[in-house]
Amino acid sequence: MMNTIAKPLRHATLRSYVLEAKYEFLRLLRAPVFAVPTILFPALFYLLFGVVLNFGNGQAASYLLATYGVFGVTGAGLFGFGVTVAVEREQGLLQLKRALPMPPGAYLLAKMAMAMLFSAIVSLLLAVMASVLAGVSLQPSQWALLLLVDVLGAVPFCALGLYLGTLVSGSAAPAVVNLIFLPMAFLSGLWMPLAMLPDVLGRVAPALPAYHLGQVALKVVGMDGGAPVALHLGALAVFAVVFFVLARARLAKVG
Repeated sequence: MMNTIAKPLRHATLRSYVLEAKYEFLRLLRAPVFAVPTILFPALFYLLFGVVLNFGNGQAASYLLATYGVFGVTGAGLFGFGVTVAVEREQGLLQLKRALPMPPGAYLLAKMAMAMLFSAIVSLLLAVMASVLAGVSLQPSQWALLLLVDVLGAVPFCALGLYLGTLVSGSAAPAVVNLIFLPMAFLSGLWMPLAMLPDVLGRVAPALPAYHLGQVALKVVGMDGGAPVALHLGALAVFAVVFFVLARARLAKVG
């Protein structure tokens, strides 16, 4: 009898998670202010710097394929959480979600799934451009690993975005996120190799999560700095956990 009741409940719970993620993705996909820069900016930058300005330079095209993928992932996580959570918190949507009969965590898991889906779109778009326009040739396993790195790599930036969303107002969130996002991308070597930057700037990079994810992506194409992958993965895991814990504590206070 209990199994008969539990099975429909499990299906209903799973359906709630899937529907919440689906509608969150569609909602932001239909919002040009989010979807257009998240999807197109990494592709346009790669077209300019990876294809046009470095035509015939396979190493530059491969390097920027890896790093601009991370650039897109960073934006999807930070803006997908940082701006939307700040706006929805101000509007009282978080309190409404808590009052609704929905599974615990569905709200956050939906946003995380949304960020991962956007990351996958960015990664696949860059892969097509790199292969067709820049002549980048990787093994099938490398293409698959690069996609996996980009999709799972969204998690630490979702945690940071969530924390930012609990701190700032909806109107201030885009500016605050940009003030973190753009300098972090530059200082992490996502736009150009760290060797081209002054040494003092290069020393900042290991403190930034985008640097560690960038190194994992560059490892896939054989152009990383040589540090163990486990070191970068560990740094990303610590970063994700710390900011998720901080964000959870903030959410408990602000509602």
